[in-house]
Parts: sequence; C-alpha cells; structure tokens
Amino acid sequence: MLTQTTTRVLEPSDLDAALEILGRDPVANAFVTSRVQVAGLDPWRLGGEMWGFYVDGELRSLCYAGANLVPVCAGPDAVRAFADRARRTGRRCSSIVGPLAATRLLWQLLEPSWGPARDVRSHQPLMITEQRSREVAPDPLVRRIRKEELDLIMPACVAMFTEEVGISPMAGDGGLLYQARVAELVATGRSFARVEDGKVVFKAEIGAVTPRACQVQGVWVDPEFRGRGHSETGMAAVVAYALRDVAPVVSLYVNDFNTAARASYRRVGFREVGAFMSVLF
Repeated sequence: MLTQTTTRVLEPSDLDAALEILGRDPVANAFVTSRVQVAGLDPWRLGGEMWGFYVDGELRSLCYAGANLVPVCAGPDAVRAFADRARRTGRRCSSIVGPLAATRLLWQLLEPSWGPARDVRSHQPLMITEQRSREVAPDPLVRRIRKEELDLIMPACVAMFTEEVGISPMAGDGGLLYQARVAELVATGRSFARVEDGKVVFKAEIGAVTPRACQVQGVWVDPEFRGRGHSETGMAAVVAYALRDVAPVVSLYVNDFNTAARASYRRVGFREVGAFMSVLF
C-alpha cells in the first residue's frame, strides 16, 4: 500500500495538532511554540504561515514560514516537501534556522535557487540548564530594564545585533520592527542589564518563553568591559531570574567558533544537548 504525503498551510482549527508536534521537543521548538501559544495559527497574528506535512492524513512535521524559515520535528521526507513549497513561494525570510540535520538538508535543497547566503552558521551548539549556577555567583547589579529605560538599552541592542549578525537592525525600515521587538521584551520584563553610570555594561534577553522552556538571546558585554567576567556573572543572574519567574529549563544556542562564550556558559551551568544551524540572507 502506497504512503500518501501532502503539505498544506495549517488553519486555526489545526492548533491542537500543531501544539502536539511542538511539544515533542520543548527546548528545540521553544521559539516557534512561543509564537503559536500567543498568536495561534492565524497567519496575520503569527507573522507567517505554518506549513504542515501529513503522512496518510496524520500531521507529522511543521515548518514556520515567516521572517525565519524554521523546520520543526522534520525528517528528510518532510524537509524535501517543505523545500519544494519554499521554492514555489520564493524566499520571503531573512534566515533559515533550526535543528542542525533538518536545516542543513533544507539549505542543501534550497541553495541552488535561493543562494548564495550572506552567512552560514553551520554548527551552533544548543545548551540548557535546569538549575542555578553552583560555580558562578549572580551579579547583584543585573536587573530588569524598566519601560522608561528603552532609550538606554536600545544602543546596546543595536550594537549586539550588528556585531552578531553583521548588519544593523536599523537598516531597511529604519529599525521600526527591531525597536518594537526590544520594546516588547522590556515591557514584558524579559530584558536584563547591568548599568553603570548610565552605561550598559552587560545585557541579555529572554526571547522565547513557553511553560516548559525559555531561550536566552542577545547576550552582550560592552567591549570596554570585556575580560572581567561580566558575561558569566550576568548570565548567572539571568538564569536565576528565568528559573524563578519564567520556565524550568533555560536554553540558548551559540556559534561553535565562539569558544570563549561556550566555556563561559558551561561555567554558568549550561550543557550541550544538540545543535542548531542558521543561514542568513
């Protein structure tokens, strides 16, 4: 008997089935899960489409197609189906990001029509911790950024993004979308920093949040203050906040070539549990 496979854009009525797929790997799927739990599957609210891959009528895999293209619990057959759909629709995303094996195959299939990429981060260790650091004391000066301090934190966020991604987030729309995202993180109490004499020394955000896991992003230390341990004590503080107030598992992913950051995260208590890959356009 032949197996029948199909792909289609999911609808709001598919929410429970989509959440079941997302729940299979709460850490790796934290970003997409956080968006779906807030916005459902309505493309306008979600900021993109959710594609579903079906085998004999059963939903098996997902792919979020918005500003990022993100395969979710996708084996080779699902990835091929998503790549076919992505080729037909054309590139609308600024990056492809997700678990290493699925993202690598997806890029291999899309590169002939979508390439070249501006940058490929081919191996980004995925790290987690479920407990406060036993080795590094939290920095007592790291705190939540207040709403009235948006102008204080924004230059540090722009500097981090530009350093990490290679382009300024203020390009294109003048930074309106990026500023709105930073403002959202500040308003929800998920932006943290150490501030000295009106200057941001260390900062980080809790970007994706679900009941089962959260994801730290945007870790940055002002170049003037690097080499003094601020990344470790600052991260220890953010982890303490996250475990107390947000979720039982704290995750992040980091470029494999950033050996200093990986060592720092390990000292704070993170361990590697998998790997991501990112393709930047």
